Amino acid sequence: VQLQASGGGLVQIGGSLRLSCAFSGRTFSNYAMGWFRQAPGKEREFVAAISRGGGTTYYADSVNGRFTISRDNSKNSVYLQGNSLNPDDTAVYYCAAHTTSSLHSIARRAGDFGSWGQGTLVTVSS
Repeated sequence: VQLQASGGGLVQIGGSLRLSCAFSGRTFSNYAMGWFRQAPGKEREFVAAISRGGGTTYYADSVNGRFTISRDNSKNSVYLQGNSLNPDDTAVYYCAAHTTSSLHSIARRAGDFGSWGQGTLVTVSS
């Protein structure tokens, strides 16, 4: 599995950003997907997850209501839309893939994800 995250950049406080993650190498619809982030000097943390079919999503409390995870199985891609960004959202964002037989389950622990992208940097500043 190869994952390529993109869409990071410099965003003003209160602004929005849409991250994309392109999946290749296996059948995308067999994988639940997740986004994690790592801020400077901090540990990697869970952001959002989505099930294989897209019907189940889950968010960290810190982004719930501001971020939306989605996927397009026809395009082998997963997305993370972030709104009302603040400096605490500054981090390298990683997409990750979790193989599962369940169409509806999600994963939240980093150890459950077997494949990771290279990360894309999001900087929120005034």
